[in-house]
Amino acid sequence: MPSSSSSAEKKLLRGSLLPSFALGLICVIVSAILRGKSGIIGALLAQLVVVAFFIVHIGVSAISRKLDPLSTFALAIFSYFAKIAVLGLFLWALTNFTSRETINRASFGLTSIALTITWLAGEIRSFLNLRLHLPLPNEPRNNP
Repeated sequence: MPSSSSSAEKKLLRGSLLPSFALGLICVIVSAILRGKSGIIGALLAQLVVVAFFIVHIGVSAISRKLDPLSTFALAIFSYFAKIAVLGLFLWALTNFTSRETINRASFGLTSIALTITWLAGEIRSFLNLRLHLPLPNEPRNNP
């Protein structure tokens, strides 16, 4: 069964990465046309942040597959808060240590939002195509 879980994560990853990279390329081109070099850097940075955020999510899913539900919950909550804390620190550093001429904030923000929506749509589409076989509960017995 490990190969099927690994395969499921690979399918989710592929189903999310391909549309995200395609849209990311479009965002980089549009940002380059509208904002120049700072737009390119903003769009590329957004793509890096969004993809890293969601790859960690799929990685945690693969790691926690064999764990009991309580450990899975704890790992999911820990990874969520860790990602939010790291993202908050990153955004704080971005706003305090870079200039607007270096990284275009609008390109970063709009690309992040577009890529997040695209990633989630790709992941949902891939999940629906997985055809997972979930164990059903035993049928109740009729006791006379």
